[in-house]
Amino acid sequence: MAENIIKIKSFSFALRVVKMSQFLSAEKKEFVLSKQLLRSGTSIGALVRESEHAESKSDFIHKLAIAQKEANETSYWLELLFQSEYLNQSQFESLHSELVEINKILASIIISTKRSLRKQ
Repeated sequence: MAENIIKIKSFSFALRVVKMSQFLSAEKKEFVLSKQLLRSGTSIGALVRESEHAESKSDFIHKLAIAQKEANETSYWLELLFQSEYLNQSQFESLHSELVEINKILASIIISTKRSLRKQ
């Protein structure tokens, strides 16, 4: 069986978000924005996992589209944490570049699944 790249990358990203949230709470004493980041950043992987048991291709697409929305929200919280100087440039760029890659993979999966639906 082939590796499920989006499953692996979204889980790895969620783990990094958990650690970043812990760092922000413990070291920077920032609790509100870090909780928002934690919620949206971990839900991407949860939605990817949920999509594995979708009831139909349309349901599969819908779950991944919601994961894309959560990725977009996560990007917002990362940018806000960076601009408010809770994250340095290195921390921001590292997480943000991983998030951009995940979003590209999600978009590709959604597009190819929609194409396969049209062919039926």
